[in-house]
Amino acid sequence: MKITLRQLEVFAAVASHGQVTRAAQAVAMSQAAASMALADLEGQLGAPLFNRQGRQWQLTDSGREILPLAREVLDRVSDIEEVGRAGGGAFDVHLGASVTIGNHLLPALIAELSRSYPQGKVRVSRHNTEQVVSRLLAFQIDLGFIEGPVNDPRLTCFPWWKDELQVFAAPGHPLAGADVTPEDLRSAGWVTREPGSGTRERFDRALGDVGIGPRIALELEQPEAVRQCVRLGMGLGCLSSLELREAFQAGSLVPLATPFLDLSRELRIAIHAQRHRTRGIRAVLALCKVDA
Repeated sequence: MKITLRQLEVFAAVASHGQVTRAAQAVAMSQAAASMALADLEGQLGAPLFNRQGRQWQLTDSGREILPLAREVLDRVSDIEEVGRAGGGAFDVHLGASVTIGNHLLPALIAELSRSYPQGKVRVSRHNTEQVVSRLLAFQIDLGFIEGPVNDPRLTCFPWWKDELQVFAAPGHPLAGADVTPEDLRSAGWVTREPGSGTRERFDRALGDVGIGPRIALELEQPEAVRQCVRLGMGLGCLSSLELREAFQAGSLVPLATPFLDLSRELRIAIHAQRHRTRGIRAVLALCKVDA
């Protein structure tokens, strides 16, 4: 059996993109050449790696078992190549981050990473927590910075940052400056993040713990959109305190005291349990003071 790195690269790319056309583009091959490489690999293994469903390809049980092994081989080869570049200081790492973390915490981390490893390459994709987890499981990103809890046994999570959500309103809202009660929150309209975001998950759980079923007027994907709609008087909001500092300082929004709600949460770094810890991954975890 003579499995080649090119075959493994094509296989991993198809698994990541879900189709041959985009996978071939990612590895700089023609679609015909990529299809042939994958067919040769399946022929050598004696088992199909994908179920073909139209243009979308889904991993078979064998494909799911082989994917982390193939990714480890490719990652180790990448490590070998990087040792010879820039005195071993080169790497390429792809981070996925929830919107709040990507906006407010990752820029400083990336700047420090660039100072410490000037030859390192860092890519960042911003999604909600649910989407980051999905990309981790598909080996599309190396590390995920997430807000919500994850219970998937295929992932390993490390605590990283303490955060607090904050209920807020427009300065002219009837509850601005008032002693807020649970009944006030129950009857108010809300502008919230979308389901699947870590912020929404913590908001729902905090209000549910005190028996409040919020009346949601709008669900939005971006914190900036939530802030603007609340500022225009469309309801109350609840976001990370990281998202609200400037608005509170400017007076365009005001915090509401809700001591009866537990809005604390722990931001985490997640990695696929079978992912090889490449040089780039180790560098990021070390800067985050995570012992992996």
